[in-house]
Amino acid sequence: MKAAALIAAAGVGTRMGTATPKPYLTLAGKPILAHTLAVFEALPEVQEITLVVHPRELEQCQERIIIPYGFRKVLRLVPGGKERQDSVYHGLKALMGVGGVDLVLVHDGVRPLVRPEDIRRVLRAARRYGAAVLGWPAQDTLKRVSAQGEVLETLDRRQIWQIQTPQAFRAELLWRAYVTAYERGFYATDEAALVEALPHPVRVLQGAPFNLKITTPADLVVAEALLVRAAEGS
Repeated sequence: MKAAALIAAAGVGTRMGTATPKPYLTLAGKPILAHTLAVFEALPEVQEITLVVHPRELEQCQERIIIPYGFRKVLRLVPGGKERQDSVYHGLKALMGVGGVDLVLVHDGVRPLVRPEDIRRVLRAARRYGAAVLGWPAQDTLKRVSAQGEVLETLDRRQIWQIQTPQAFRAELLWRAYVTAYERGFYATDEAALVEALPHPVRVLQGAPFNLKITTPADLVVAEALLVRAAEGS
């Protein structure tokens, strides 16, 4: 079955507080997005990559990421939309228009520490179940809190997972989820929620705690330390 990665890197990233968009911030000597793409570029199970970036960054992405690092699997560069869901939809529409893809992996462009073995596992699960995501069990006590700051209830953390990417789906199932969502005017924060709304079950696999999404300056510091430690251990 042919698998394609759809990398979402069109976010503005206001929480980072920098003039440079997050995907192009330097991490261990090269842009964050270059680290992310390199993982999928090296993975034989992924045959091609569709990269979605902010419309203002199409040229910058070519000149700073794709050409200098020689990413041959990036077959199309797609301008993103207003929300993350819109951006992934633009990429998926371009991918489905070409055809021939059986499985789609959707991954955050600023999640560079994903392990190849976890990508393989989530792909295998998607082949079997149709939809699968990576996640990490909640470690802290979790409480639902009112707008006034009062605790409404303490949640059972044994049933709570922090969901990561990549999220993998059979291509036709993900496309149907997107079309249905727009017909209903439904927006969600990840692809799995759109598939759940069909409804269709989504399998959750345990990933890794360091598969973090770089959102704040502190995340960048942590990611740098993890990469340095990995290099020293290799």
